[in-house]
Amino acid sequence: MSHTAGIRQVQKQKTRQALLDAALALLEEQSLSSLGLREVTRAVGVAPTAFYRHFRSTADLGVALVDEALGSLHRMVRSTVTTADSSDERIHRAVELIARHVDAYPAHVRFIARERHGGVQSVREAIRGQLGRFAEEVRAELAKDPEARGWSEDDLLMLSHLYVDQMLATASLFLEALDGPEGERERITRLATRQMRLISKGRRHWLD
Repeated sequence: MSHTAGIRQVQKQKTRQALLDAALALLEEQSLSSLGLREVTRAVGVAPTAFYRHFRSTADLGVALVDEALGSLHRMVRSTVTTADSSDERIHRAVELIARHVDAYPAHVRFIARERHGGVQSVREAIRGQLGRFAEEVRAELAKDPEARGWSEDDLLMLSHLYVDQMLATASLFLEALDGPEGERERITRLATRQMRLISKGRRHWLD
């Protein structure tokens, strides 16, 4: 790649990221289905035609935001599940991971929470696909536990989806607590930990 082509590629990536960042900021106040590409390009300071060099539509941009919001979490979730020595440690690490992620990326978490059941089908499907990947990754790790002996693949996947859904609900609670009263974060941490422990206790007796 020539020096000029390299500079052009870097600039193109910067513009693409600027469009994503601008859209995410605008989506703090509205849903993706109501977002216009002219709003996004105006916020970035580029012509509307420049939008189509990066995305086919606002729905396509939304799918890219889903990947940005959830894609990098797969490695962290796998590490959280894999390196824990016990169920309680796994739960503690999971709740801690969720809290840190909400602190660092509140706009991304808010976007996922809103658009998971929003009006843009391709974005709903992208979120569902990412959550399905999380469930499969958790299932693969849970299958290694001695407690998984005798479990069917379908039941392990069902259990994994329970954990993933609970993690998503916990993220929404932590998001609300960002502007909440003092002590709310600690209350949510205790609640989320107890809820996940309840799932774990049910797991121990499922084959009964």
